[in-house]
Amino acid sequence: STCACVEYYGKALESLIKQVKIMSIHGKMKHKRNKIFTEFRKLPGGILVCTDVMARGIDIPEVHWVLQYDPPSSASAFVHRCGRTARIGNVGSALVFLLPMEESYINFLSINQKCPMQEMKPQTNVLDLLPKLQSMALADRAVFEKGMKAFVSYVQAYAKHECNLIFRIKDLDFASLARGFALLKMPKMPELRGKCFPDFTPVTVNTDSISFKDKNREKERQKKLEEQR
Repeated sequence: STCACVEYYGKALESLIKQVKIMSIHGKMKHKRNKIFTEFRKLPGGILVCTDVMARGIDIPEVHWVLQYDPPSSASAFVHRCGRTARIGNVGSALVFLLPMEESYINFLSINQKCPMQEMKPQTNVLDLLPKLQSMALADRAVFEKGMKAFVSYVQAYAKHECNLIFRIKDLDFASLARGFALLKMPKMPELRGKCFPDFTPVTVNTDSISFKDKNREKERQKKLEEQR
């Protein structure tokens, strides 16, 4: 749903999935977008993590799956996203992830977009990769900050969803969401002010002590911390 989520999950997938080319693209990559798109089209296979910047007006041959991790903010964008697969007589699949409280979106799409859907049974024997993501955040401040930024942007995007009768931010389970983003602690943001999260356990580590793997960035951070002190 957001550029920050693409940045975070793109980096996460690069570390978690080996021997598969992972590329990321979003609206803020003004000059790099065409280069990434052209590179991806030439690949024999791979994964492209993207925002709705890739939902229409582009053609990538033989896309087998379109995975919609976040339901699009507009119903027409849903159909455009699905249209990236099964092009010109080819076969393809599109999947959208929904929480139980969001399931009325299926009826909405079938009426609004004449788009019937079938339920896909949850996969079994799924690996829990969240501890590994947390370890990555503890080892590199860049990952930690990307995760926090992605979470904040996700909540803000959810609050602005055009189907706000279905996607109600007051019903969102922030603790589960934070665990899903593999956060080390809850961020400070207006939407969470005054709320308690007994189902979320922050790490015992002082997150200010997490350093950047990039030595120049860490040097700059230490300089700013010294100035503040």
